[in-house]
Amino acid sequence: MAFDMIDRRILELLQGDGRMTNVDLAERVGLTAPPCLRRVRALEDRGVIRGYHAELDAATMGYPITVFAMVSLRSQAEHDLAAFEDHVATIPEVRECHMLNGEIDFILKIVASDLKSFQEILMTHLTPAPNVASVKTSLTIRTAKALPGVPVSAD
Repeated sequence: MAFDMIDRRILELLQGDGRMTNVDLAERVGLTAPPCLRRVRALEDRGVIRGYHAELDAATMGYPITVFAMVSLRSQAEHDLAAFEDHVATIPEVRECHMLNGEIDFILKIVASDLKSFQEILMTHLTPAPNVASVKTSLTIRTAKALPGVPVSAD
């Protein structure tokens, strides 16, 4: 997908502040409001902008524990992979699920209110899930960097 410099600037600004008004956005990219809005709508229609959301502080919301779980499955047949993805989609505390290549099949980002609730998620939802061979977990000590989105350059 090709983006000109104005599209890239729009994406950079909206990624940093999705609540920015169209008037402010237009001014910052050097357009009037109507053509700026058309560009934003076109980026949405093309699927480049997939949505807008508020970034919440997990600890303030009662989820101070973040754990990464590395899951290996017994079978990597497509229907087994899809079944696992469908299963983790039902667990609200699983915030991210990425299929990997190599020794580990999936890595999950899980939030929990405390270690006991994480253990319950692990023991009732993950390890007994169909086709799960093993689950290895790592508790996050601190997060040094967590940027949403992707880098947007002017090139």
